[in-house]
Amino acid sequence: MSIDFRNIIKPYPSPIITGRGIDLDFPMLAGCLALLGLGLVMITSASSEVAAVQSGNTLYMMIRHLVYLIIGLGACIVTMMIPIATWQRLGWLMLIGAFGLLVMVIVPGIGREVNGSMRWIGFGAFNVQPSEIAKVFVVIYLAGYLVRRQKEVRESWMGFFKPFIVLLPMAGLLLMEPDFGATVVMMGAAAAMLFLGGVGLFRFSLMVVLAVAAVTILVQAQPYRMARLITFTDPWSDQFGSGYQLTQALIAFGRGEWLGVGLGNSVQKQFYLPEAHTDFVFSVLAEELGVVGSLCTVALFVFVCVRGMYIGLWAEKAKQYFAAYVAYGLSFLWIGQFLINIGVNVGLLPTKGLTLPFLSYGGSSLVICCACLGLLLRIEWESRTHLGSEEMEFSESDFAEEPTHGR
Repeated sequence: MSIDFRNIIKPYPSPIITGRGIDLDFPMLAGCLALLGLGLVMITSASSEVAAVQSGNTLYMMIRHLVYLIIGLGACIVTMMIPIATWQRLGWLMLIGAFGLLVMVIVPGIGREVNGSMRWIGFGAFNVQPSEIAKVFVVIYLAGYLVRRQKEVRESWMGFFKPFIVLLPMAGLLLMEPDFGATVVMMGAAAAMLFLGGVGLFRFSLMVVLAVAAVTILVQAQPYRMARLITFTDPWSDQFGSGYQLTQALIAFGRGEWLGVGLGNSVQKQFYLPEAHTDFVFSVLAEELGVVGSLCTVALFVFVCVRGMYIGLWAEKAKQYFAAYVAYGLSFLWIGQFLINIGVNVGLLPTKGLTLPFLSYGGSSLVICCACLGLLLRIEWESRTHLGSEEMEFSESDFAEEPTHGR
């Protein structure tokens, strides 16, 4: 299969380069920008004490997060300028790249170990987390597969099992890091995409049963996972041991009450709650902004995720099936991470190292979330303008008039 790279870099019109100016899905953009802004504020607050001790500058983490945010917004703009058909053509290369990154991260000397896990590749002062990139690449590849093999996926067992030839080795590489949370999110998004792609209810139910069995085996295979599972049911039984992180998070929720203790006034961020600016930033938010602030944040997440699903639905109605599956997959990645992170923070799920999209401190997660936003905005624009066909040639004349409909 040959690829004409001249077409890849061809300056196609995009939602920000049209004959009528910027043409974006502003509700989706506004929701994500609100989350990014809230994330910057909460990182500034939650990391101030840690940053002061580690670097002598209370704004150190905020500055780094702001740099990642600028890079992420740049990635969002770049992805908006690339036609969805290009992502479809490059799906198989992305899959190879995902495997390469996940292999590299577990190679001693290349991968960087933090807290007993090899999840990062270091580039000077910055770390890249390959699992964040791999999840998106898998969604893009699987969307292409569902389009190419649509009939086979819906009607035969072979079409149903073929994706797992790719997914299971990738899940194995993630578990070698180990990154159990990313594995669950990736496989969950893949399962949802297969279901929406037309897999029969019986085959889907069998997949769910096998997945539950696999998770049970994986939990029992590692003592630390079993300990987390036991602890989260009653964290107060070992308050200063394995249940320490969860009990401190619950204390943060309790202190917040209805309206919170005020922005910047969290006590738990003062070295009581580990990972206060990363995995448990929502607990600090709940303490400072209270139940009202927490529910507003959850409402923002729900809006963004549902909007992403609607973007997939609009693309499907426009018969742009690859774009639709990508939108569904990216939305399910966000939904999975959101549910797991919030579930961990409130004690509904065992403690798991998984960031909260758009809010948590972490360069790779933030940049990838922004890139996914760019993809979704591009998908919505192409489906609305009916120019998201792989065979369609773009020109400025296609955008000379105002659209006759909108959302």
